[in-house]
Amino acid sequence: MLCVTGDTHGEKARFAKGSIIDRTLAEGDKLFICGDFGFIFLGNETEEKTLQFLSEKPYQILFVDGNHENFTLLNEYPVEEWNGGKVHVIRRDKEGNPKIIHLMRGQVFTIEGKKIFTFGGANSIDRYMRVPYRSWWPEEMPIPAEMDEAVLNLEKHNNEVDYIITHAAPEETMSIFHPYHPDEVLLNNFLEFVRENVKYKHWYMGHLHRDEDVWRHQTILWFELRNMLTNEDVGE
Repeated sequence: MLCVTGDTHGEKARFAKGSIIDRTLAEGDKLFICGDFGFIFLGNETEEKTLQFLSEKPYQILFVDGNHENFTLLNEYPVEEWNGGKVHVIRRDKEGNPKIIHLMRGQVFTIEGKKIFTFGGANSIDRYMRVPYRSWWPEEMPIPAEMDEAVLNLEKHNNEVDYIITHAAPEETMSIFHPYHPDEVLLNNFLEFVRENVKYKHWYMGHLHRDEDVWRHQTILWFELRNMLTNEDVGE
């Protein structure tokens, strides 16, 4: 089963015994997270133990980056090719199989026969209260080269995928909830370009801290756990 949820923000309880994720996902399942994974942030021993805990889950964890990530630590992982796109493999199981994977920006992956386009990144509206390279990183916002790579990769697939997973929202969707967002608008406009030019079945995003189906086959996620293929809330 392919499942998707929203920002986890380093909250171990989301994966604890008896949680919705724990009750639902089994061996071989895949959990996609729409950014702000948050478990690669402090780089301390406690976080290391939590990553080990997550790597021992029966399912695979795949996440796009959000704006609340430690990009210094994240970018220390080597870039690898996996299922057609670039990734950082964060943890492997005892057999060496990837268990926690960062799906990099602008990639198209083929997973269980489905084409999935990923594009992380977003703007932190609270960055002025954060400390650069300690609790905020400028790499949170995508650069033109990443957008150009995304366009090229989508063209290789004839601008058609099954699912899109991002952290930020396309411009017209973002404007519903935050009409004024000048620091993120270039990214939102790029995602709007993707929406207008790429055929997809469903688009999942995080960032906005709500669980809501909006329009144009788009769903904003935070705590809900959805079956990606049906958009059914499997936690109900």
